[in-house]
Amino acid sequence: MKKIICCIAVVALTLSGCNGNKKKAQARLDNAQAMFENNELFAAKNEIDSIRILYPKEFKVLKETLTLMRLVERKEAERTLAYCDSLLPIKIAEAEVLKKNFVFEKDSAYEEIGNYIWRQQTIERNTERCYIRCGVNEKGEMYLASVYYGANPINHTSVKLSTNNGMFAETASIAYDGGMNYRFKDDGFISEIVTYKGTNGLDAINLIYNNENERVRIEYAGDKPFIIYMAAGDKKSVVETFNFGAVLSDIEYMTREKERASKRIEYLAGKINE
Repeated sequence: MKKIICCIAVVALTLSGCNGNKKKAQARLDNAQAMFENNELFAAKNEIDSIRILYPKEFKVLKETLTLMRLVERKEAERTLAYCDSLLPIKIAEAEVLKKNFVFEKDSAYEEIGNYIWRQQTIERNTERCYIRCGVNEKGEMYLASVYYGANPINHTSVKLSTNNGMFAETASIAYDGGMNYRFKDDGFISEIVTYKGTNGLDAINLIYNNENERVRIEYAGDKPFIIYMAAGDKKSVVETFNFGAVLSDIEYMTREKERASKRIEYLAGKINE
């Protein structure tokens, strides 16, 4: 008799515990629903995650949390889409204004993405001189290049920049490869052009951008020592190209986010309607 009573007690406690968990899980779900309706999307997702962790056996509630999570994610995607739709036209208009000071260069035979060059830094305007030039592609990715022109080669692979206020930066070292580092001889003079893309030139770009009004010393690292001081026009080109690149990068990012959000909304709509 005692065994029967004990078994009944255990069953009762188990059922009581199950009902208690069900009520707690439902209360959290109701709370998450209220957060969703108040556009507290991050908090709603956290509450849903808590339900999944704390009540893994409350299958009915868990099924409802799945639907609610999809609704939350759809609203997040809709918010992203609305943000991009409102800001993209502004950024595109800004880019159109800045674009007027640049020349677009693209060889369709082998280039999928073209580059914008500051008008004063086009190659035809800068023959037979040593200088730092730059450009930015259509996606907003900026590059820097060190150009050497002289009677004798120095075979440089990088440059070091410094200012009178103690700031300095170095590019990555780019070994001669006939591409990012290439050289040629014309009419008895040597031209060397080393291009630093992405992080290879980022520190140097930032130094120039933040020290436009300072004297910037350029030390070419090669077989022979060679030093120049950056012209004011060349510093200005880096600053303007950086600013233009930031806008182009914003456009590229928002375009991708808009496309991703649209696809996400379409996917979630299908799942919600199932």
